[in-house]
Amino acid sequence: MKKLILLLCTFLALNQLIAQGPPAGGPPPGGPGGPGGPMSGGSASGHLFGKLVDSTGHGIARASVMILKISKDPATGKQRETLLKGGSSQNNGDFSVEDLPAGSPLKLSITAVGYTPYTQVILLTPQTSDKDLGKLTMTQASKELQQVVVTASKPTMTVDMEKKVFNVSKDLTSVGGTGLDVLKNVPSVNVDIDGNITLRGGSPQLFVDGKPTTLTLDEIPSDAIESVEVIANPSAKYDASGGGAGILNIVLKKNRKTGYNGSVRAGVDRYGGANAGASFNYRENKINFSADLNTRIARDRVTSSIDRQDYSTTPSTFLDQQELDTNKGHMYFGRVGLDYFINNRSTLSLTGFAMHMQMAQTSNITMNTDSMYSAGTVSQNSTEEILSSRHFNGRGATLGFKQLFPKEKEEWTADASYFSGDAGNNSLYTTNYFASSSGLGLPGNQLQQIIGGGNDNNIILQTDFSDPIAPKTTLEAGLRGALQGRLNINNNYTYNPDSNVYDLIPSAASNYKSQSDVYAAYATIASSVHNFTYKIGLRAESSNYHGTLLNSDSSFHNQYPISLFPSLFLGQKLGNNQEIQLAYTRRVNRPNFFQLVPYTDSSNPLNITRGNPNLIPEFTQSVELSYLKTFPGNSTLMASVYYKYTDHLITGYIEADTNAATGNTTLINTYINAESSRAMGAELTGQINITRWWDLTTNINLYQSKINVGSTEAESEGVAQAALWSWFGKLNTNFRLPSGFSIQVSGMYQSKTNLPINNNGNQPGPPNMQSQSASQGYIRPFYEADIAVKKTFLNNKLATTLSFSDIFRSRWQDQYTYSAYFTQEYDRLRDPQMVRLNVSWSFGKVDVSLFKRKNNNVQSEEQ
Repeated sequence: MKKLILLLCTFLALNQLIAQGPPAGGPPPGGPGGPGGPMSGGSASGHLFGKLVDSTGHGIARASVMILKISKDPATGKQRETLLKGGSSQNNGDFSVEDLPAGSPLKLSITAVGYTPYTQVILLTPQTSDKDLGKLTMTQASKELQQVVVTASKPTMTVDMEKKVFNVSKDLTSVGGTGLDVLKNVPSVNVDIDGNITLRGGSPQLFVDGKPTTLTLDEIPSDAIESVEVIANPSAKYDASGGGAGILNIVLKKNRKTGYNGSVRAGVDRYGGANAGASFNYRENKINFSADLNTRIARDRVTSSIDRQDYSTTPSTFLDQQELDTNKGHMYFGRVGLDYFINNRSTLSLTGFAMHMQMAQTSNITMNTDSMYSAGTVSQNSTEEILSSRHFNGRGATLGFKQLFPKEKEEWTADASYFSGDAGNNSLYTTNYFASSSGLGLPGNQLQQIIGGGNDNNIILQTDFSDPIAPKTTLEAGLRGALQGRLNINNNYTYNPDSNVYDLIPSAASNYKSQSDVYAAYATIASSVHNFTYKIGLRAESSNYHGTLLNSDSSFHNQYPISLFPSLFLGQKLGNNQEIQLAYTRRVNRPNFFQLVPYTDSSNPLNITRGNPNLIPEFTQSVELSYLKTFPGNSTLMASVYYKYTDHLITGYIEADTNAATGNTTLINTYINAESSRAMGAELTGQINITRWWDLTTNINLYQSKINVGSTEAESEGVAQAALWSWFGKLNTNFRLPSGFSIQVSGMYQSKTNLPINNNGNQPGPPNMQSQSASQGYIRPFYEADIAVKKTFLNNKLATTLSFSDIFRSRWQDQYTYSAYFTQEYDRLRDPQMVRLNVSWSFGKVDVSLFKRKNNNVQSEEQ
């Protein structure tokens, strides 16, 4: 409670700093609060194009086209114009300028020898990021341009009606890490040490570049990520899957700068890991080519312990287990992209990626078991060594076409995507038993081997059309088909000392295939009346699932009829840069591959798991009310309250049943449909520009959830429990110091919270789940603090970054689990006090012909 009061007091104090605004002079040019800062410029994705003609209608070639940003000079208080982009017209007069910020006034300035300069003030919005200016007529004359200063910087956070976008390309503490390190600093998102991600207490759906992926976040290098989109309440335009936890969209870095540019980078960490990468982009005329390659050598270390009281045996037993896991491996991630600009309105794009991951893990486990007899206890001791290896190969490609039309906001896109992955694993379990003083635990050993593999194939076909049917009204519609096929081969063997071979246990083998298809159509209408905006949408989806157990040739099938998913967004702008937003959405969470397959995984005796083919989808309705305030200096504060109600919640469940591998009665983790659940909470997110060189982003989330089981038997076995209020907070602050130094300090605190409902990963392979129910335990409080320092050299071309994560060795996963059968204390610690050193060098040559014209006097600064 003291920590909660302290954090709330800190947040209120920072709110006072926001209200007072930044000190005299305002935020630094191009900084988080300056031109292009949060809520002022949006993401740099705008596109202007048109055609220059003379009075006779003929095209004007080689004219200079400049985009200037209108802003206020913090030193003089006067208006100034900063150059953002430049280019030249083609032989037929066509011109095109991309990568422009939305939300700030821009000035189009065009000059050509023998013609009067043409100027026009333009405002791009996230909804009108592609703007066709049509034919622009120039007349004879000439005039010199005044001097301008070039400054630009991408914002840290932008907000629109559907999502929050966080620019993470300059995040220092995650340099040289993975996508999991990136998400640790993203507001609203919580990541535990096992890589499980929660958004407002639920497991969100993961997208990469707007599409579902076979990759996990630890397979995506942090250096390849440009931004993270947090979509807590997706509209009807988005896939309805994922339940009430929303979508996390990982946006990979792209580049369309004219000329060529790139970077190379490398780094090491304290556990012997290393990373290296290179990026390259070339843009000339109608062709844009980009390539990115990252490699990582992983060296991870995990310590854990389990104290378990088991009431399902006679007599009861107490288990004390200590475990040390060491991981070694490597990963490669490559991505290429090709854009062909057929003309100003038509673009054909092809992107592809490939990755490979190979990991080897050694686990050393010591187990002491006390059998609780009425006359005392009898100890049994054993050790276990697990030698395992696994690999994963992922690949994918997307072919896309985009067609713009002369009417503003009218466009059509079509995409065909293919993603696939294949995995393999081989684990050898050696368990040694030692004699006790009573003689009950006789010496001996047991050998077990699990060999498996599988593949995953995904095809997504999608088309979208946008049409402004009225001056302030836009209609969007689209179709989507998602086809997913999986194959898994997983065999369990035990060693036979008589024949000196490993014998297959047919009842424990898991060989199966599955096919899941989802078809969808949607339509949305967005409009505005004065300061009131609204967006109404409806999505229809149908799906089916078919699985076959290859060993027994038995199958299970689920056919889900057409379901409707409405969405509603309302916004009202108030005075003094304030806005109120209301959102309502309905979404679905269909049982996934691991939850449905009726396979019992007994590789971990303390966590035996099995799917349930009788599960049905859960449906979630969400309502959120938000208040947004923009302060002087472009500091922002966003406050939200939300409520979610779920029918037929898919939750973990522990039952006593026969283990097919051993024939003994044991505890098995499986899944059931609870009757319903509800969750509610409040969230505060602030982006604060304290001074010209100091900014801060903070987030506090207070939430509660309750599961209604609706089963007397389940309630008696401890599935239901009282609702628990929990909260977590994040703080991320950046200091820009003289001589090219930057410092980033971040931290988080998580209070006591319920165990999250584990939807598991989406890779092929054996389940190996940690599926104990969210209603059967809790996680104890923990916190973490990180720091990073960056120094640039050679006019920002060379940069070194030193980061230190989990400074106080405090990020323990400490959880308590209970049921009618057992109580358990479980804690883990992964890679504490991680230190990374990374070096990067940028190079490139852009088209500077624009700045070489005799009559231009332009000063350029490093962005």
